Amino acid sequence: MTWIAPVGIVLLAYLVGSIPASYIAGRLARGIDLRDHGSGNLGATNVVRVLGWAWAIPTALFDIAKGFAPAWFATSLLGIAGVESGGGTPEAWTLAIGLAAVLGHVFSIWVGFRGGKGIATALGVFLALSPLGVGGAALVWVALVLTTRYVSAGSISAVVSLPFFVYWAEGGFDPATGAPGLIGPLGLAVLVAVLGTWAHRANIGRLLNGTENRFSKRKAT
Repeated sequence: MTWIAPVGIVLLAYLVGSIPASYIAGRLARGIDLRDHGSGNLGATNVVRVLGWAWAIPTALFDIAKGFAPAWFATSLLGIAGVESGGGTPEAWTLAIGLAAVLGHVFSIWVGFRGGKGIATALGVFLALSPLGVGGAALVWVALVLTTRYVSAGSISAVVSLPFFVYWAEGGFDPATGAPGLIGPLGLAVLVAVLGTWAHRANIGRLLNGTENRFSKRKAT
């Protein structure tokens, strides 16, 4: 396999990650652009606020699936296909493919590169790469949301804690060399933590000045 094939998979992962499920839900449910309602974010939390749980649950599942599918494909098939001969290890290509799916959600080509914050898609990626690691981060999310009712606080805490849980679950080692490194699940977890924190920069500002909205039932718009 030449480098062209894995690069093509990376681009495909980006395009799959770019599918704006929340935007589509808004159009189908009420003929609206979800970015003009609620928090303005193309994510499942805003779907709950504006459209209700009946639309939010399938939206969240789709966002998770579009992260899981490329990462599962990468981990399951790339090594067998001999990607090493294409310039890079399977672990490096897996990192690129998983990151591409998350970036697709955050910077969706289909909606002017204005997507969501990538948390559900990152969850899907790590369900394939490190189920125990993402399980730990998910517990952090649940604990913070239940105690504070700030979804943003839960999401920020979850992505920041993700590298630590992945290190605990996977040993923090590069599977290709057996040595500590940032190629593989740990490296991707660090990148997701940085990207997820950056995507929540406005929420962090509102949390600090006390103006962040707490999660509640669906609001009329």
